[in-house]
Amino acid sequence: MGGDHAPKSIIEGANIISASNSKTHFLLYGDENLILPLLAKCPALKNNFTLHHTDQSISAEEKPSIALRKGTKSSMRLAINAVKNQEADAVVSAGNTGALMAISKIVLRSLPDIDRPAIVTFVPNQKPGATVMLDMGANVDCNSDVLFQFAIMGHAFAKVVLKIENPSIGILNVGSEDLKGSDAVRAASALLKDSVLSDSFHGYVEGDDITKGTVDVVVTDGFCGNITLKAIEGMAKMVSGAIKQGFSNSFLAKIGYCLASFSLKSVLKRLNPKNYNGAMLVGLNGIVVKSHGSADKESFANAIKVAISLVEDKINDTIIEEIKATTNGCNGDYSENDENI
Repeated sequence: MGGDHAPKSIIEGANIISASNSKTHFLLYGDENLILPLLAKCPALKNNFTLHHTDQSISAEEKPSIALRKGTKSSMRLAINAVKNQEADAVVSAGNTGALMAISKIVLRSLPDIDRPAIVTFVPNQKPGATVMLDMGANVDCNSDVLFQFAIMGHAFAKVVLKIENPSIGILNVGSEDLKGSDAVRAASALLKDSVLSDSFHGYVEGDDITKGTVDVVVTDGFCGNITLKAIEGMAKMVSGAIKQGFSNSFLAKIGYCLASFSLKSVLKRLNPKNYNGAMLVGLNGIVVKSHGSADKESFANAIKVAISLVEDKINDTIIEEIKATTNGCNGDYSENDENI
């Protein structure tokens, strides 16, 4: 029931997946009065869903603390409970990000030696390839221990998702020089240099290094990460729109488009944010995937694909192994504040 186009985009996205992957079974949580008419128009889902009715949902504006107290029967809470109870392998939601993180932390708990779970996703780069980036908005303020843990989880995520044997790590900063950045950033750099990930640590990277593909993993706090991601997505949409407009301005331009259509379609597909929808809430004792709230059916289907691949690749097993090898049981002393999630 979460997202700008819910429940329509969610049901139609699941239908897209069912059409190509009949082995996936969906547990749907929400208002049956709104969902059943949509299911009637989605034949591929016919034998691949179980609907659990609830007329309670969490709004996009609701504070995480309120969602925790009052949303125990909400569609989001029931879906997360299904992962906790091992009734589902993963949960995918386009709903309130803060509520999703807060409820997931309370219900699923964090992995051992992880103080704060993060939102991790990947951004296309010039290589071609993709750059893993975290945190994308779950934690506005982070100390050095938390940033260090993000680096560990990002390293494991890149291994599993991008199939990179030894991913390189960079910390997002305002410059590459050692003396630049906040105290937390400089301290996190020192922790990485003194850890078993020292050979993988590239150092500081700047904003343009993300799409250059300078490193495989970019670590930052949720404040900078979310702004950066939205800026990259906005630029991708602007460039795509400019290309389409440029080839429709004249008859000769349209002929040029016909001649270059194959290459252009490939470029536009690569720039389309829909194809990168689906960010994992990494560091939880269960797989939770966050979709953009504005996701349409194709975009939400991609988020489901991400969840399926994370389950199949046993992402959390790799992260736990990485944590054990890197932290040696070391914990930070960062205090939780659910209002800032």
